[in-house]
Amino acid sequence: MKRLVRIGFWLLVLVIAFFALFPFYYAIISSFRSGSELFSVAYLPERFDLSNYVAVFERQPFGLNILNSIIVSGSVVALSLALGITAAYAFGRIAFRGRSLLLMTILAVSMFPQVAVLAGMFELIRGFGLYNTLPGLILANLMLTLPFTIWVLTTFMRELPKEIEEAAFVDGATPWIVVRRVFLPLMAPAAVTTGLLAFIVSWNEFLFALTFTLTNERRTVPPAIALMSGSTAYELPWGAIMAASVVVTIPIIALVLVFQRKIVAGLTAGAVKG
Repeated sequence: MKRLVRIGFWLLVLVIAFFALFPFYYAIISSFRSGSELFSVAYLPERFDLSNYVAVFERQPFGLNILNSIIVSGSVVALSLALGITAAYAFGRIAFRGRSLLLMTILAVSMFPQVAVLAGMFELIRGFGLYNTLPGLILANLMLTLPFTIWVLTTFMRELPKEIEEAAFVDGATPWIVVRRVFLPLMAPAAVTTGLLAFIVSWNEFLFALTFTLTNERRTVPPAIALMSGSTAYELPWGAIMAASVVVTIPIIALVLVFQRKIVAGLTAGAVKG
């Protein structure tokens, strides 16, 4: 009976893995095909034609689009963690009136769909003079990443022992020193997990990036891929789109592989007490 359960478990794992990985596998195969080959079904690579990858960088400034995504996503992660850690210390360690209401308000902000806040965010960015700029995209993406960053880090902060903080205060440490030298090293797994999630959200964000940018030189990769055009107005370059999708997915996979241990530690942090 145990053997049947184990076999069934691994079969289920294989089915889930196949369901999750097959679209990416087929995108890789399609990226090496061109012309009428794209409209025929093939599950094994027939040849490795790099023309689609060359076309992605020749027809438009796709390298600049990738750099824009790196700048925007990296800045969003840095700001989200900086603001999230300090806010988590305030919500997790300092008792003040309205703390629970403020936390619920932050959570409620994250529940609004992007379309609902699009008009107001557009007026805000235009009023600040940030339309068609990378700082405008950074400000818009913070609305998506900052709420869950504060919530996750606040939950982790509440699980840390108070004795460490009290010992630091006895030694003459200020709250900023406690956050930077005491709590920050202990919160590394949670910070890496939330930072990676914030990076993925900002890297894949489409609606704000499409609405708040006008020129191709200021776009990030999602709208740049969506607005790709072929050699004629009636051609949709599926091969180039697949190649671009593969190129922009590789950094995410690399980050997950590099930080996989800290991600698992961050996801399980606080699950067991004592």
